Amino acid sequence: MTEFHISDLSASAPAVPARRRWLQTSLAAAAVLATTGAAWGQGQGTAAAGPRVLRVGHQKGWLSVLKNRGTLEKRLAPLGVSVRWIEFNAGPVQLEALNVGSIDFGDVGEAPPIFAQAAGAPLVYAGATVPRPALEAVLVPKDSPIRSVADLKGKRVAYNKGSNVQYFLVKLLQKHGLQYGDVQSVFLAPADARAAFERGSVDAWLIWDPFLAAAQKSLDARLLADATGVVNNRAYYFTSRDFATKNADVLRIAIEELNAIDLWASRNQAAAAAELAQVLGLETAVTALYLSRARFGTTAVTPEILAEQQQIADTFFDLKLIPKKLNLLHAAPVDLLASR
Repeated sequence: MTEFHISDLSASAPAVPARRRWLQTSLAAAAVLATTGAAWGQGQGTAAAGPRVLRVGHQKGWLSVLKNRGTLEKRLAPLGVSVRWIEFNAGPVQLEALNVGSIDFGDVGEAPPIFAQAAGAPLVYAGATVPRPALEAVLVPKDSPIRSVADLKGKRVAYNKGSNVQYFLVKLLQKHGLQYGDVQSVFLAPADARAAFERGSVDAWLIWDPFLAAAQKSLDARLLADATGVVNNRAYYFTSRDFATKNADVLRIAIEELNAIDLWASRNQAAAAAELAQVLGLETAVTALYLSRARFGTTAVTPEILAEQQQIADTFFDLKLIPKKLNLLHAAPVDLLASR
């Protein structure tokens, strides 16, 4: 999820021994943080002291489908929890809203949470999708002389700064013997990038679905490479440390409901494409192409998934895209820390 959100485990993911070493060296600091967060939450009063509200920030996508169905409200009503929905146009804006205390839950892609954590946001990962590498790719014009990733050297490449595709670009170039600085990065939001791509002002465009499917359908663009075997491209659901400490039951139900929609979509792709097309304002042919290469499933965040995010954070730090080195266990779910 960044991003407008409605894989095989990547070769770039850390090996198991490296994950274990990372966890062992980080657990002590994370445990202190979790204890402090819990104590702070208790000092503010328990969640059961009064009516609870889940404020959901959402982009047009699967959270919008959940909103339209009303199943989350039905599941939470017996717990005395009401739901408020606030729509945003991008993941980073949702994270800003979390940072100022305006929302409790939202969806985003891989990269924006890293920048948010580097800026001091009290972010906690609440859930993650399965890997979905085919949902982001590099596009070039149909008749472009660019035939391989190596041909991108020196070329103008458009993408959204701070998004999932920025990390994809870094790892894709490395896989093909190039460095991040070997291409001319042109930072553009999806709509502006599409316009530049159509005008021929850029040589290539890194983009995610459903923008990717829309460009393939309407621009006759050629897919140069997707993220398969490069990065996992998960979407994430996030919350704040305070909300996670007080409302683990609410977050668990939210992830269960999102997974239920994922499972339904995996078994009913035609119906899911039609419903998603209405939400997104796109032709069903576009959403059908998008879903045909999607993988479905939403789950709790594991140490292995956090290790994937740690690798992204380390990469961005090495490239001086974030100002400090991060410990991703500081954004670990409360129950994951408690089980260690």
